[in-house]
Amino acid sequence: MDKKHIVVLSGAGISAESGLKTFRDSDGLWMGYNVEDVATPRGFEKDPQLVLNFYNERRRDVAAAKPNAAHIGLAELEKDFDVTIITQNIDDLHERGGSTRVLHLHGEIFKMRSVNDEHTIYEIIGDINVGDLSADGSQLRPYIVWFEEPVPMMEKAAALLHDCDYFVVVGTSLQVYPAASLLHYAPAFLPKFIIDKKIPSVNNYPNLHLIEKPATEGVEELKKLLHK
Repeated sequence: MDKKHIVVLSGAGISAESGLKTFRDSDGLWMGYNVEDVATPRGFEKDPQLVLNFYNERRRDVAAAKPNAAHIGLAELEKDFDVTIITQNIDDLHERGGSTRVLHLHGEIFKMRSVNDEHTIYEIIGDINVGDLSADGSQLRPYIVWFEEPVPMMEKAAALLHDCDYFVVVGTSLQVYPAASLLHYAPAFLPKFIIDKKIPSVNNYPNLHLIEKPATEGVEELKKLLHK
């Protein structure tokens, strides 16, 4: 018998319980920086080393963090279900928690890319600095989808919602677009579970199951509901 397919959309709230600061808790500031200065192409053009330093620090933060019970709990669902994670997060905590199919909408902190070619991508563990060049001779930058840039994985993510049995949204405020629009793509008949310590405004969607708890507790409850 084929396993049922769960698609999960995860956001910053799931990694917050591993100690990684969330953008949404910061009133337009991220770790003390204006978002425009460190998370837009304009910011990179204006002061590339500031932006590189910011992501070098985020890379160190992620390397020091550990997956929590929510990451591990979602991975454990793979024993009984096919599970695809669509994450807005740039960290690798889903992978380290054991999930085997993870689609990163907004890029990955442990990768870097050519400024001129988004498909020239390299793994990175250390720092990127001004003057570090890719094979095509252009400056290297974080492999991150910044504000004001297209989200190339959106089409693939949206298609997954027409080929699944359950849709789970965990730890996201559903405020960052286009990722937040994934809920619109979910068919009306599809059972949808929303897990967040503060449930966003989603009252007009059919087949909703709301679990107003932090991600670690909410995923535990989800596992019980799915195994009933």
